[in-house]
Formats: sequence, structure tokens, C-alpha cells
Amino acid sequence: MSLRHLIRSTIILALATAALPAAATRFEVQAGRSYMDSHGTNAAFVEAVFAPQPLGQTRFTWSPDVSLGWIDGRHVATDSRYTTRDSVALLAAGARFHLGGTGDWYQPLFFSEQLAATNHVTYALSSHYQFVSTLGWQAKHFSVAIRHVSNGSLHRPNAGETMALVGVAFDI
Repeated sequence: MSLRHLIRSTIILALATAALPAAATRFEVQAGRSYMDSHGTNAAFVEAVFAPQPLGQTRFTWSPDVSLGWIDGRHVATDSRYTTRDSVALLAAGARFHLGGTGDWYQPLFFSEQLAATNHVTYALSSHYQFVSTLGWQAKHFSVAIRHVSNGSLHRPNAGETMALVGVAFDI
């Protein structure tokens, strides 16, 4: 995927999210370490989580969730045509899910699923389209999360990136 395609995807995603209500939008700035096998590198994300909506008649809520991320490259030898040297930018959109009401102790726990587009392919992320799964906990101005980015074995190799992130958050 070229830079032009990534910019086009960003514009389309920005237009789509502009239609979402701005009230109760949560912005998170997250940073941490990402691992491909046992090889670590730095990762950073900016995430916007929009107002929660009830999921039918259940105790679950879902929120539109948009992320822009960066995973640094690393110098690891591979026996593949893919390298690990390139840094990867990714743009993701999906949903964040919570269980329970605002007073429940477990309500700050969340799970999110997103689809992502990347600007480079690497040994860990060997296609331009990825799945992003996150399990985390959020407080009013703080979050911690474990995130996995992978193409779900749609293309080989499929090492994926698994990261631990901490974030600061604010509402607009």
C-alpha cells in the first residue's frame, strides 16, 4: 500500500467519523513495547473512542473506535522475502465493547476489534490489511491494554505484533 492509499484511507475514515457524535468522545494517547516473537520495539497509538451505545437488550455496550498507530522497525534476520527493518503506520477502525453499568466494578474492562490498513509489509505484518484485537482496562484519564495485530493467517508469514500499552486519556 502506497502513502497515497494510506492518505486516501485516512481521509475516508475521517469523513466517516465526522458523522459520529462528538459528544463523549474519548481520546487516548498510548505507548509501549511491541513484540514479534521475542524481539521488541517501540509502539505508539492515538485512539478515539466515541459515545457508547447499548447492544440490543443486553448488558453490553459498544463504541465506535478509531486508531492511528506506529510500530518501529527492528533489525532481525529472517529467512523470508519480508524484513523487519521498516516501521509500520496503521489506520484502524472497529468497535470497543464493555459489559455492565457504570457502577459495576468490571465495567472499565474492555475488548475491542478493529480492521486496519498498513503502509508497509514486514515479516510480522505481511499484508496491508490486519486484524487488531485489544483487551484492556480504562479509568477516567488512564488506560492499560494488551493489543495483538495480525492478518489472521490470511497471508504467510503471520508472526504478528503483540504489545503492552499504557495510555493517558481525555474527553472532549
